[in-house]
Amino acid sequence: MKFDLTVAVREQAGKGAARSMRRVGKIPAVLYGQGECLLLTVNPEELVKILKSHAGSTALISLTVNGAKTKQNRTALLRDYQVDPVTGAVLHADLFEISMSKPIRVKVPIKVIGGIPAGVKEGGVLHHNMRDVHVECLPAAMPDHIEVDASALAIGSGIHLKEIGTREGVRFLDDAEQMVVSVAAPMTDAKLEALLTSGAGAAGEPEVMTKGKDAAGTEGAGEPAKAGAAAPAGDAKGGEKKEAAAAPKAEKKEAEKKK
Repeated sequence: MKFDLTVAVREQAGKGAARSMRRVGKIPAVLYGQGECLLLTVNPEELVKILKSHAGSTALISLTVNGAKTKQNRTALLRDYQVDPVTGAVLHADLFEISMSKPIRVKVPIKVIGGIPAGVKEGGVLHHNMRDVHVECLPAAMPDHIEVDASALAIGSGIHLKEIGTREGVRFLDDAEQMVVSVAAPMTDAKLEALLTSGAGAAGEPEVMTKGKDAAGTEGAGEPAKAGAAAPAGDAKGGEKKEAAAAPKAEKKEAEKKK
C-alpha cells in the first residue's frame, strides 16, 4: 500500500528549532538513505493518517520534498517515530529512502485468520508465538501482512514458519523451524493449585531466613547486635572493678590485726 506525503527541507536543527516547529503545527523529521541525509518538516496530521491506516514499517510513502535541490519526488519507508507519553502526539519521525529496483528487508506483521481454531473450541489456548516476520523483497512486492490460517489447529498442534506459503519474490529471513501460532492444552486446576502453592512457599522462604534461626532452632542468631547485647562484657569489667575495690579493705584489716 502506498501513501502520499508532502514534506519540506529545513535548515535549522536542535531542540530549540524542534520546539519552534511544533508550536507552529509542524514536526521535525529526517530522511536517510541513498547517500544523503535531509532535515525535513512534516505535517503531523498526514503522518498520523499513515500510522492509523497501516503498519508503519510496511507503508510505502511517496514523498514530495519541497525545497530539495535534487530529486523532489522520492519513495521512503517510515523507520521510526517518537510519541509524547502524555498527549500521544507525534514528536519526530525517521524516514528511509529506498530504490524500487533494489531488494529491502522489512518486518511484516502476521495476521491469524480462519476464525476460532478447533482446539480453542475444545478448551485449548491460542498462542501467537510470532507477531511479525522479517522478509526480503522488492518494494513493489512487499506484503501488507502475512496471513496464517489457524482454523484447523487442534490442541497440541501448531504451524511453523516453513509451513506458511509466501507470494512470489518474498523470502523469509527468520528460522524456518520457528513456531508461528499454536494451540496449547488448558491448565488443569490441580496444576494451577500446585503452581500457586509452590509460589507461596517460595515467597515465604525469605521471611524465615530473615528471622535468623540458628542450628538449634533458636531465633536471634544472625540478627544485628542490639544496644543491650554488650551487657555481658560490661558485667565482666564490673566484676574486675569490685575485686579491685575490695583489695584496699583487706589490707586495712591486716594492718589493724598487727596493731
